[in-house]
Amino acid sequence: MTDWTAGYVADIGYIFGAYSELNPLRVRLAFLHAGLALPESGVACELGFGQGMNINIHAAATFTEWHGTDFNPTQVGFAQDLAKVSGSKAKLHDESFEEFCKREDLPDFDFIALHGIWTWISNDNRGIIVDFVRRKLKVGGVLYVSYNTMQGWANMIPVRELMNGHSSVMAAPGKSMLPRVGESLDFIDRLFSTDPAYLKVNPSVKARVDSVKKMSRNYVAHEYFGRDWSPMSFSEMARWLAPAKLSFACSAHYPDQIDKINFTEEQLVLLKEIDDVHFAQTVRDFMLNQPFRRDYWVRGARTLRSSQRQELLMAQNVMLTVPLDKVQYKLRTVLGDVQLQESVYKPIIDFLSDYQSRTIGQIAEVCTAGDITNGQLIQAIFLLVAMEYVQAVQAPDFIVQAKPQTDKLNRYICQIAMDSYDISHLASPATGGAIHVPRFNQLFLLSRANGAQRPEQWAAFANGVLTRAGSRLVLKGTPVESEEEQLGELNRVAKEFAQRDMPILSALGVIF
Repeated sequence: MTDWTAGYVADIGYIFGAYSELNPLRVRLAFLHAGLALPESGVACELGFGQGMNINIHAAATFTEWHGTDFNPTQVGFAQDLAKVSGSKAKLHDESFEEFCKREDLPDFDFIALHGIWTWISNDNRGIIVDFVRRKLKVGGVLYVSYNTMQGWANMIPVRELMNGHSSVMAAPGKSMLPRVGESLDFIDRLFSTDPAYLKVNPSVKARVDSVKKMSRNYVAHEYFGRDWSPMSFSEMARWLAPAKLSFACSAHYPDQIDKINFTEEQLVLLKEIDDVHFAQTVRDFMLNQPFRRDYWVRGARTLRSSQRQELLMAQNVMLTVPLDKVQYKLRTVLGDVQLQESVYKPIIDFLSDYQSRTIGQIAEVCTAGDITNGQLIQAIFLLVAMEYVQAVQAPDFIVQAKPQTDKLNRYICQIAMDSYDISHLASPATGGAIHVPRFNQLFLLSRANGAQRPEQWAAFANGVLTRAGSRLVLKGTPVESEEEQLGELNRVAKEFAQRDMPILSALGVIF
């Protein structure tokens, strides 16, 4: 019998995550900061889309034409349902990489994305993907790829082998994956209790395993228990992508683009002595003990003239997307907390505090009138986006056109929240991507859409959902004892949601 899973975990579904790096709009600001010519974003592809949250949110919230595949038919069925609901016309398949990449009806792509795939597939599948990118990515097109890096994972590779080995040889025949994951983690605990020499030499491994034990078992199964798992260095990744004529553009993780918050002066001096881009990135990962890279690669990188870059930056729309009381003027980095200069950052936040879209040029007109230079302004906005306080947004006419699709998708996701905690993101036609909205806030939105106008009505609706399911709110790790206490807490949360979150979600176009 053919193994259609290709060694990947298939008997349990993947998590319902959403990742901003796959949003083509995010590519735009990353490229502008790096001084690179902007790619087109008309046609995109995601390989291995999991439950399909990313591809459906981005297809509904923008007018990019999305294509994609995932090998798991259960996940694809759910993803196709989301596409039908929103009306985005995303073309989603349940084919292997080999089958999908041979299709003759696919267009050429401006953007191809692989999130959480590269490390967990075989060399044969990597070769298939590289050939696909070589043939189907347009000149000027962008590849997004994320993967585990050797530097940050080196001491966990043997532990992963032990967990996988235990699952393979010591689990009872026929036992499903989730209990095998738990038993493997229990075995690692027993092993560590014997005080092995490996743990003495690699003491940080204990903390890593402890963090794994707190993660979703579904996530751990997919992350650690597949047949193939190969963290690699940046230099090795560059060698893999060379046949596709790709060059490294920039990190998709915005903080990684700002050297002075990541490296000491001594490290920066050493990095400046390295002319080879690929080797320099590998050395950076060693300095940072980087566990996970999120990178944009481009087929034909072109540098913008300074005047072009300035013009495009000034035309970019941005919006504050968090409550003001969540804004802190410090950034946590590998070097510790970096205190941001409030005289630069606070005027920007104050100007955006009405949660309306502004161009960077409009911000500059107000904020550079004082002592803030244009360079300080650009870096500040980039860091505020990196901290997820501010997000790039689409032009107003795009938002209006996308909203009917996101409204239908968001309502459907909120209906799922009647029965599940699984999905915690909704689609924003403003950002073109996902916005974190927890389950109870989704239930409040659904109640509102059904006609309830007051927070206490939303709370009563959410309480009814819990009561019918025979479940209770959990506060500080303990279920509440009475329905009265539960309703009181839901009333508090609903009122806070109405005051703090609703204005932002309204500005983002998330409310349906």
